[in-house]
Amino acid sequence: MRELKKLLGYLGPYRKDLLIGSLLVLVETCFELVIPVLMADLIDVGVARRDVVYILYKGAQMGICALLALATGLMYARFAARASYGWGAQVRRAQFAQVQRYSFANLDHFETSSLVTRMTTDVTVLQNAINGGLRPLMRSPIMLVMGIGLSFWMSPRLALIFLVCAPILGVILFFIVRRVAPMYGKLQAAVDRLNHVVQEDLAAIRAVKAFVPEDYEQAQFDQVNSRLADTSRETFHYAVLNLPSLQVVMYTSVVLILWFGGNMIAQDQLQVGDLTGFLSYVFQGMNSLMMLSNVFLLLTRSLASAHRIAQVLEEEPQINSPEHAVYQVADGSVEFQNVSFKYHKDAQQSALSQVNWKIEAGQTVGILGGTGSAKSTLVQLIPRLYDASEGAVLVGGKNVRQYDLHALRDAVSIVLQNNLLFSGTVRENLRWGDASASDGELWQALEAACADEFVHKMPNGLDTDLGQGGGNLSGGQKQRLCIARALLKHPKVLIFDDSTSAVDTATEQKIRRNLASYRNITKIMIAQRISSVMDTDQIAVLEDGRIHAVGTHRQLLAEDAIYQEIYASQMKGWVLHGTAA
Repeated sequence: MRELKKLLGYLGPYRKDLLIGSLLVLVETCFELVIPVLMADLIDVGVARRDVVYILYKGAQMGICALLALATGLMYARFAARASYGWGAQVRRAQFAQVQRYSFANLDHFETSSLVTRMTTDVTVLQNAINGGLRPLMRSPIMLVMGIGLSFWMSPRLALIFLVCAPILGVILFFIVRRVAPMYGKLQAAVDRLNHVVQEDLAAIRAVKAFVPEDYEQAQFDQVNSRLADTSRETFHYAVLNLPSLQVVMYTSVVLILWFGGNMIAQDQLQVGDLTGFLSYVFQGMNSLMMLSNVFLLLTRSLASAHRIAQVLEEEPQINSPEHAVYQVADGSVEFQNVSFKYHKDAQQSALSQVNWKIEAGQTVGILGGTGSAKSTLVQLIPRLYDASEGAVLVGGKNVRQYDLHALRDAVSIVLQNNLLFSGTVRENLRWGDASASDGELWQALEAACADEFVHKMPNGLDTDLGQGGGNLSGGQKQRLCIARALLKHPKVLIFDDSTSAVDTATEQKIRRNLASYRNITKIMIAQRISSVMDTDQIAVLEDGRIHAVGTHRQLLAEDAIYQEIYASQMKGWVLHGTAA
């Protein structure tokens, strides 16, 4: 409940709409409660005396009350919709903004499919709770209390039947709600699993088509889909007992009231109009209990969704800008001082251990190492995508923890191993690097990345739509566009995380020559091929999260066994000393 109250704080400007909607429900309820009293007078006075004028007069009053109830109900619907959907938009905005503040370590706590569900399905549940639950929540207690009070006013003896039956219905509904409540959390978790399988399948659809495992993927989907169906069936199997429970108790009450009421009419202890009005209040009272139970079901499901949303909002970003941050990065020098890193603080082994390495501003350096040697992990510490567990990472002579995050990441541009382009045109994707870049600057960056040749051939040049995630481009084309985008940031440090792996050797050499003209930028290149880094100022060889050796190509080729082994395996046709065989 605390989490739901916290989320209600995001109502903001829609709080007024919610308040007005609540007041309109109260007004509507008052109009509806007056109608049975008027109907009783119409029957007992107008019909009994055959007074047509009185019947028409009371009928007009009932009609006016009904129209006013209808008008206030429609106005309520408008304000409730504005409040619920506006609130939902605010909560989604807050979640999205919070996720943007997450570090990679925070994102490791949530599956992508779960975050999507929390921003869509869970928020929709909260919206439905306001849109569909506010009206019965406001009406039901009033109608229940007023119904009981007015029924006692009409006939205390018959009201005892209502007092006996209403608690029975309340107890039944309580047990239904208690049974269903814990199931909603399981239901949302089942939705998470379904979304995960669908997302994974669509993201890897090319691999699925290539390896033809459609039967396996279908089996995976059927499994999570069946689990969701079973969880939903079990949940709503109990939830739908609301209606039959209401009907059993309500019609039992009606039969008893008609039986005893009929005897009272026969003994002139009750009038027909009073019995009719009394039955109206009984129906209203029973329906109120029914609506309250539905509200509790909505509230129970909302609490499960509110808990999941609150987990996203209350997740503290592990990496933040310091209070007195530095906003200017002096140069592109990078230094690792006794750096160790664990992805989880309770992990037994460190991904990086005691790394010491200094890179001068403007240098071009290479990083080599086998799979799992923590090459990508090392460079991700430079822009503080992760924080070092021990030691310090310095950029521009200052600890990265001293910088404002935006300023640091603006000065450090990284082309990740998994290249990602966004839906939109070539121009829109490139301007992620510099939103104000002119066409001339865009073409200059494309030329440096050797991407101008294929962009020129596109039907609309810079305005060509790339499709979702650049799906109509090859891997090498994606890599070159991402390099151009990174260059447009004009960074002090430029990191290539195996970013030319899909580019042919001739094009890669041309890109390296073009990048050499950017003398004020420190360039760090992670590569699998020695040919990609052999001309750099220094090369670091990583092994099991440690720097095994650092030196130039000639130094490592002469002194380091691991580098010699890599060289011998890759550079066939060359002798160990680097001369043509």
